[in-house]
Amino acid sequence: MKYLFFLILVICGITQTTAQTDSTGNPADSLRKIQLNEIVVTASRVSESVLKSPVSVDVIDARRIRLSAQPSYFDAIENIKGVQLLTSSLGFKVYNTRGFATTTNVRFVQLVDGRDNQAPHIGAPIASALAPSDLDIQQVELVPGVASALYGMNALNGLVNILTRNPFNSEGLSIGQKTGLNHVGNDALKPKIYSETSIRYARRIGERFAVKVNLVYQKGYDWVAGNRDDLNPNGNASLGLFGADNPAYDPVNGYGNEAANRRTLTLGGKRYSIGRTGYYEADATDYRLQNLRGDLSLHYRFSPTIELAYTYQGATLDNVYQRTNRFRLDNYRLDQHSLTLTSPSVQIRAYRSRENTGDSYNIRSMAENIDKSFKTDNQWFTDFTNQFNADTRAGAVVNDALWDARAIADRGRPVPGTPAFNDLITKLRDINNWDIGAALRVQSWMYHVEGQVEPTRVMWQRFRQQTGITIQAGFDFRRYVVFPDGNYFINPTEPGKNLVYGKTGGFVQLSRTFFEDKLKVAGSLRLDKNYYFDARLNPRLSMVYSPTDNHNIRVSYQNGYRFPSLFEGFTNINSGGVKRVGGLPIMSQGIYENAYLVTSINAFQAAITTDVNTNGLTTNQAIQKNKGLLKQSPYTYLKPEQVNSFEVGYKGILFKQRLFVDVDAYYSTYKNFIAQVNANLARGTNPDSLAYYFSSANTQDRYRLWTNSQTRVFNYGASLGLRYSLTQNWSVGGNAAFAQLDRAENGDGLESSFNTPRWITNVNVSNGNLWRGIGFSVNYKHQDAFLWQSELATGTVAPINTLDAQVSYRLAKLNLLVKAGGTNILNQPYYTFIGGPSVGGLYYTNLVWEPHF
Repeated sequence: MKYLFFLILVICGITQTTAQTDSTGNPADSLRKIQLNEIVVTASRVSESVLKSPVSVDVIDARRIRLSAQPSYFDAIENIKGVQLLTSSLGFKVYNTRGFATTTNVRFVQLVDGRDNQAPHIGAPIASALAPSDLDIQQVELVPGVASALYGMNALNGLVNILTRNPFNSEGLSIGQKTGLNHVGNDALKPKIYSETSIRYARRIGERFAVKVNLVYQKGYDWVAGNRDDLNPNGNASLGLFGADNPAYDPVNGYGNEAANRRTLTLGGKRYSIGRTGYYEADATDYRLQNLRGDLSLHYRFSPTIELAYTYQGATLDNVYQRTNRFRLDNYRLDQHSLTLTSPSVQIRAYRSRENTGDSYNIRSMAENIDKSFKTDNQWFTDFTNQFNADTRAGAVVNDALWDARAIADRGRPVPGTPAFNDLITKLRDINNWDIGAALRVQSWMYHVEGQVEPTRVMWQRFRQQTGITIQAGFDFRRYVVFPDGNYFINPTEPGKNLVYGKTGGFVQLSRTFFEDKLKVAGSLRLDKNYYFDARLNPRLSMVYSPTDNHNIRVSYQNGYRFPSLFEGFTNINSGGVKRVGGLPIMSQGIYENAYLVTSINAFQAAITTDVNTNGLTTNQAIQKNKGLLKQSPYTYLKPEQVNSFEVGYKGILFKQRLFVDVDAYYSTYKNFIAQVNANLARGTNPDSLAYYFSSANTQDRYRLWTNSQTRVFNYGASLGLRYSLTQNWSVGGNAAFAQLDRAENGDGLESSFNTPRWITNVNVSNGNLWRGIGFSVNYKHQDAFLWQSELATGTVAPINTLDAQVSYRLAKLNLLVKAGGTNILNQPYYTFIGGPSVGGLYYTNLVWEPHF
């Protein structure tokens, strides 16, 4: 699909001489007029032309959002060049750029008017929970790649800044109503209605005061995660048991039958890997979606250029959410209070975010503990063994004996949908220990204060005039506070008291133009200090050469650091026999020094099984033969993650100012990449018996540890964006992004999880006024297959090819815009990652009434 750009260029050439006017005789829309007046603030934290930004920045404004075939601006971000979308649910979508994607992307920052709207305890946004209404969007600015020199913590892969409409400049009442259908053509479900109602009201009261209110209510039925592919297809390969006959079957979206729920049983002189039966996700959760969010802003202007604004944002969520496990969010609450003072040279912002997970629960732990509620693991495996032995003694073949043993061991097992099963869900969702329950009970807060000053704009104008140097400086202070619930978090130093974690930092940026303002050179230096780590420097150097206003070449080098998030540093979770522990020394002292890699333990146990089942060795002989396969974990306590990135790019307007071109290329190096490793400890202190401890699941403790990769990882990529104005209303364009994991210095197993397709491409055609207020747009997206690796599931994500389209009609006299369309209109279900839901077609109508479009 990447070759479709040649077709676009051919179209551009054919139409260049024929499309000077549209059908009404009006002159063609000038891209020069549009682009050179397009101002962005995110790339450099100052107002500047998008064409002359020192790093790559992409913008979608309100007009492009209305023309988008996607139902909302949040969805339209998916079609920006280089953006990879991960859909965890209909109400939870995660964006990433430039590799190393995760379902809660702590390396990508999401801002609203400069405010970080993350959920404090994980250090990443809960999708659109605190995002503005569609009716309140001014524009969206996306910066792919490293931005930590100016924005600090987490901005390693990129950031998006969602800018809203100021009530002083945009008054009136606006109402929007989206109504749609999903699960169309689904054999297991009837079509489900999706509804989203939005209201915005803004009013200016006198010359100094203005108020703005937004409210959004969503309701629907979520995408279903029902992937039944076996994650353990070779669990009994030495016995020739595959597919449905594999007693260690581990479906992607089945829980309670994973590694922690399996044992190796010796049956009839052979070693079998046996897993408990488990439940599918649809059995253990509710897919109904109901989200309410809104905001209130009060603005006061001391003068035309000095403004103080108070904003409250709040949200209550009921939908599915994904991390290492999948969660059902119920009555999840997130809110933020902020105060911002802006002037031509000074900006000060302070905000507090609060998070309460309410009645949410872990779907995976729910399934595990429903299974264990009627019979302990010891009893279940004993019953399985006894029945298998009885059947084989009676002459039953192995496959029949395995099925019968499972049926007997499962006798009395709760049946999904029954009152007893539902009562168990109610009970377990209120037990805050994932070894025996499923509750997610987290309360956390984030406090943030930042300031920014540009003294050469007003106070030091003479200095700027004499030297040509522009100076910008800023600081920020951030503190996380979490209530130690006893399961998810503990306070390791002061039990019972709130856990506190944070950082402080600041930056200075200098810029100067040369050669009659054709060359702009800017350098910035940021210093950050975390509570548990030494201070770190983040430099950035950039140059933009503009021989004319229409042609701009940029080069930049950036260094970025990411301190471990609260969750990565302090997590303390008991989860189905696996202890997940934060990577700071105060959390995991003594574990790293004595742990053995699970990968080596699995290889060791598999070798024992093969020797016993096929080579005739006794278990003791096989243990002694293969104990050399065991490897002690080389990993240690967490360090900050670092990336160095070099980028070149070009933005320009060609073909009589009709064709907008944006191209960039980058090369990045990651060091101390933060990831998780599975490592076990023996339940014994005799070093001569280690091999025996690790030969059985009953004599070892399972851990999942946050640590750093010992590998330095290199990745590179490039992207191209084109937009061509055919006439005043006709536009054709597209983009392509290439990303590649280059190499690793040594293969330690943690350099993986690149989780990014090699190619992502979009091609679109639109006309905002085809005939008497009727417009349309069509977007085709292709994404290559890629390897997905995570703790929940690993596998290959199939290629994605989707077609989105919309038709709109503007009733100018009624101030009404009617839009009908669909995403994935061919209704070809796909997964964006392994373990996530199957995403089908969503067909919608959108009615927007507002005084001015």
